[in-house]
Amino acid sequence: MPESNIAIAKRWFEEVWNQRRTATITELFAPNGISHGVAEDGSDLIGPQAFIPFYERFLNAFPDMKLKVEDAIADGDKVLIRWSATMRHTGDGLGIAATNKPVAIGGMSLARIANGQLVEAWDQWDKYAMLQQIGAVPALPASPAAKSANG
Repeated sequence: MPESNIAIAKRWFEEVWNQRRTATITELFAPNGISHGVAEDGSDLIGPQAFIPFYERFLNAFPDMKLKVEDAIADGDKVLIRWSATMRHTGDGLGIAATNKPVAIGGMSLARIANGQLVEAWDQWDKYAMLQQIGAVPALPASPAAKSANG
C-alpha cells in the first residue's frame, strides 16, 4: 500500500501542477477531502470544488510553474512529499499585479490517502519567500548573527 500511495501522490503533483489537468483534481481529491493551509487566509478547503478556484488563481499568477518531487516517503496511509517549484509571476490571479519576476520555492505536503484518493492534506511552503521574490513584501532584515558572519 505505501508504494501505491506514493504513486498516487506523485501523479497528483505531475498531472495537476505540471500537466494542468483539472480533471485529475476531481478524480484524486475525495469529494469531502480536506486541504489544510492552502487558502489565502490559511483556512481549509473542502473538496475539489473548493480547491479548483485556488488552483486556477495560482496558475493564473504563475502559468509556467514547474514542480519537482524531490523526495517521497510513505507510512501506512500517509505520504510525505518534499517538492520544489520554479515559476515566473506573469498574471494577477493572486490579486497582485504581474511583475514578471522569477520565483523559486520549496515545500512539503503530507497527504492521507484512502481508496485511491487524497482525503486529507497538509501543505507547508514559504509563502513569504514567494511574495518577497515578486516584490509584494519587503525582505526581512538580516539577523545580527548573519551580519557578523558575513562582515
